[in-house]
Amino acid sequence: MMPFEKCPVCGGEMVGKEVEKLLRGGVNTAILRVPAEVCLRCGERLYSQDVVRCFERIRAKLKRHDTKDFQPMGQAFKVTNCGLESSA
Repeated sequence: MMPFEKCPVCGGEMVGKEVEKLLRGGVNTAILRVPAEVCLRCGERLYSQDVVRCFERIRAKLKRHDTKDFQPMGQAFKVTNCGLESSA
């Protein structure tokens, strides 16, 4: 899949895996499973050009709110205060 045997970040060994990728477009978010080369040492992920193009298409759809082909998975919430005191 990739021309890298070693990680371009740390030199670690790369292995092919299926990973979950979180994509954001505007206020919308999508999660998908895609193939990637993953570094066993640092966790760096490398994606093929086809996968990156897929990411770009999905982000554009999310920005346009064109989500009719996507499966809803619940709701997302922004938490502004979880009750923790600032240590500063």
